Amino acid sequence: MPSYVDPKKCKNNGKCMEICPSDIMFINKATNFAYNLEPDMCWECFSCVKTCPENAISIRPYADISPMMSEMKVQRDEKTNTIQWEIKYRDQATVKKFDFPIRTTAWGSIEIPKGAEHADPRHHNQLLSGEDEPMIGVAKGGHP
Repeated sequence: MPSYVDPKKCKNNGKCMEICPSDIMFINKATNFAYNLEPDMCWECFSCVKTCPENAISIRPYADISPMMSEMKVQRDEKTNTIQWEIKYRDQATVKKFDFPIRTTAWGSIEIPKGAEHADPRHHNQLLSGEDEPMIGVAKGGHP
């Protein structure tokens, strides 16, 4: 289900536009609030939901993480530096809450060590998985 912006809560700060990996969040100049320009292209990654300080954006959850006809709220809490997930089951009585810390640790710091299993994401190449590095000086036939 694509993202939905509540126009009563949106304060037009543009953070959803900056973080959207699909580049589909826009600010409507006439109404002055954000909206999803291409709902069919939404990855449903929750990036816009988690970054919105007004909690104006929501996405209906998939059945594999939340029961059908339930509600899910995702909220960023700057005071505790956490992302808070709340799932309310369809009986409206059962509520599950999860808090996760917002990671602001710099890459290569003590908490995130550099190494083979933790490659620095800023220094990756454009090869696809399984592709070999090009060999310099080797002709297309495989002979130098």
